[in-house]
Amino acid sequence: MKICCLPFGIFFIVLLSVRVCTAQLVPTETRILFQVQQLLEYPPVLQKWSNWTSFCYLPQTPSLAIICSDNHITELTIVGNKTFSSEIPRLSPGKFAVSQQTLSENFSLDSFFTVLTKLSNLKKLSLVSLGLWGPLPAKINRFRTIEVLNISSNFIFGTLPPSIATFKNLRSLFLKNNLLNGSVPGLKGLQVLEELDLSNNLLGPEFPSLGNNLIRVSFGNNSLRSEIPSELKKLNRLQVLDVSSNKLVGPIPSFLFSLPSIQFINLSKNQLSGALSGNVSCNGNLTFVDISNNLLIGKLPSCLASNSRNRTVSIAWNCLSNSTSKYQRSYKFCHKEALAVEPPARNQMEKSTLKLGLVLGIIGGIVAILGLIGFLILAIFRRAHRNGTDYKSDSFVIEKNVGGGSPLVNGRYVPRPMRLSSMGLPPYHVFTLEEMEDATNNFDTSNLVGEGSEGQLYKGWLRDGSVVLVKCLKLKQRHSPQVLQQHMEVISKLRHRHLVSVLGHCITTYHDHPNTASTVFIVLENVTNGSLRDYLTDWRKREVLKWPQRMGIAMGVARGIQYLHTGGVLGNDLKIEMILLDESLTAKISSYNISLPSKVGIESPLHGQDDSNQLTSTGNSEKDDIYRLGVILTEIITGKPVNSQSELDDLKFQLERSLAESASKLRDLMDPAIRGTFAYESLKTIVQITMNCLSKDPSRRPTVEDVLWHMQYSIQVQEGWASSGNLSGNLSGNLCTKL
Repeated sequence: MKICCLPFGIFFIVLLSVRVCTAQLVPTETRILFQVQQLLEYPPVLQKWSNWTSFCYLPQTPSLAIICSDNHITELTIVGNKTFSSEIPRLSPGKFAVSQQTLSENFSLDSFFTVLTKLSNLKKLSLVSLGLWGPLPAKINRFRTIEVLNISSNFIFGTLPPSIATFKNLRSLFLKNNLLNGSVPGLKGLQVLEELDLSNNLLGPEFPSLGNNLIRVSFGNNSLRSEIPSELKKLNRLQVLDVSSNKLVGPIPSFLFSLPSIQFINLSKNQLSGALSGNVSCNGNLTFVDISNNLLIGKLPSCLASNSRNRTVSIAWNCLSNSTSKYQRSYKFCHKEALAVEPPARNQMEKSTLKLGLVLGIIGGIVAILGLIGFLILAIFRRAHRNGTDYKSDSFVIEKNVGGGSPLVNGRYVPRPMRLSSMGLPPYHVFTLEEMEDATNNFDTSNLVGEGSEGQLYKGWLRDGSVVLVKCLKLKQRHSPQVLQQHMEVISKLRHRHLVSVLGHCITTYHDHPNTASTVFIVLENVTNGSLRDYLTDWRKREVLKWPQRMGIAMGVARGIQYLHTGGVLGNDLKIEMILLDESLTAKISSYNISLPSKVGIESPLHGQDDSNQLTSTGNSEKDDIYRLGVILTEIITGKPVNSQSELDDLKFQLERSLAESASKLRDLMDPAIRGTFAYESLKTIVQITMNCLSKDPSRRPTVEDVLWHMQYSIQVQEGWASSGNLSGNLSGNLCTKL
């Protein structure tokens, strides 16, 4: 009653003081937040923090959220602008080489988590696109109360620590879009884990053991090479399974389609083989199945044989016999490929193990003696050759150490570790002439793909069964193999997901002049799915390229250009017919400007020879590449080929006018094949950056990083539009995941 008699102003002050007290964090956690701000190098989203900031009452945004309870932080979300790139960050021996997309070389992930794990009441932690780099420390399990952990779209590399499996309350774990590799530790200890997303890493080869409480599992785009484990049948709550874009082998277990809760299955782009059982049954809630791009044979089960209103089934690029799809391979193809990747049978492995046990005792002593002799011989050999500068092969001379520093490309240094951007490609190999002859069947004319003034292009088959292209370049002037070898060392490092990469080379010499090179054979990655121009000019293929697919292709081209520019490779022959697409519609630039030494000849082993259709060139090679990218984007948007400068100028004028006038006019200029598949704001963003790329003034053209930023924004808009039900799932997919 006495409180009621207090003057209103005093009562209001009392209430306000109570509210302020509950809003104050404990001092240690306030200091931790300021340490986080400093360790993250003051990202834009945290720059306004000061001593007067009331952290628990900051407005929540998609980029920043802090939730408190009882004066402690329970949820922390920070989303930065250091977007994850498909380019693998460059590593040097013992040290990570930072880039513009990562935090500086002074950053320590171990120190960062030492600070952050002191937030003892934290239940949800999201650290996305902040440029974090380094191996994930074992101390991550110090988050005793954590329930949601999201460290996606950073540059975390190395293996996952076993301590990741010791969380007691973890319900959601998101580590997608990083650089994690090696085997995943067993996760059965995560008893309450419901969501697991490790997609877009380099994890493998074994399929990890999982807890039985999982609802969503995503291992897409990793390096899994095992069979699908039978233990998955215990996952009664599983609704979503995505293991696409790996190298899984063996048959598809029938139980997957009838799991009690399953709704979504994506097994595409693997090496799964064999026939599906005819008595497979499908759960009534199963709405999406993608088994395309595998090695499946036989007939589809009845529950998958036809798309219904409630179930989408994708089966293209297999060898199925009762399919109505036009896109099926021959039985012979799948049978041959399946034999190549077939895992050894269990009983064969057991027999081999028994035999091995019997002979180990016999040969053990012999191996020890031979090892000792070999060690002595090696020591003598090394001492005799310690001062040697090169070693010889039948067809070339290779320097042991080509220069002390990084090689030059167009006057710029290319860091040696750039080759790590080519993860997924076979290691670079120096071939012998015999291997080249064997690959091309002695350069049989039936394998001749093309011929130009500098040499011939052959189709070849390496001994491991892979198909390649072999470019034979006759040298116009004599040159030492050592100099050529040094130049090939440069080319070998330019390997990237969005480039047609060089897989190896062979240098031959004259018989009468063994120190003079005569021919260079360049072994190239073989991309067989045609060019982007093929897809845009063939009405049947064009229908495959809806707006999400075109955005993915455009992003791939831009990232390839970014990679080339990072290494100083400028003035590239960027034309739409030089953009090749693989079976997953990944864009690969097939001609980029790496010329052989001047004494050899002017042609690059990767650069096109026909410059008759070159558009405006300014002498600024970097900005010329951006202009050519704008031309390609114009063709992607409109679906119309650009064969001359006047055609380009006309299209540019129409696009600029429609941007200024109305949305309907801009839509009318689009390729009819993409209508109804794009968000207008997404389209508008791409058209605007395209117009900037085509600016007559080179100084007004954006950098490739600016282009990528606008593309990423366009993709985010498109994803939001599609997730609202505007675009069917089989068309939209998840662009951010794919990229």
